[in-house]
Amino acid sequence: MRTTLTLDDDLADALKEQAQRTDQPFKQVVNDTLRRGLSPALVETGPRYQVSPHSSGFRPGVDPMRLNQLNDSLEVSGFPGPQAQ
Repeated sequence: MRTTLTLDDDLADALKEQAQRTDQPFKQVVNDTLRRGLSPALVETGPRYQVSPHSSGFRPGVDPMRLNQLNDSLEVSGFPGPQAQ
């Protein structure tokens, strides 16, 4: 089907660059881009990210990112005088 389509300048530039990069005709790049946009199920996805848990030396409830805070509170408790909580 032949039709006239008005594209924003930034989109036209991006499509032209894609056509040059992939060495494909502009028409094909536009059609492929529209197909991907209208059919999200056809979008190619990479391998899924998988988390591999490991055991650490910390007990549940100990946040290793807050160990410096624990160290600071222990140092403060060693000073004589009123304690700041």
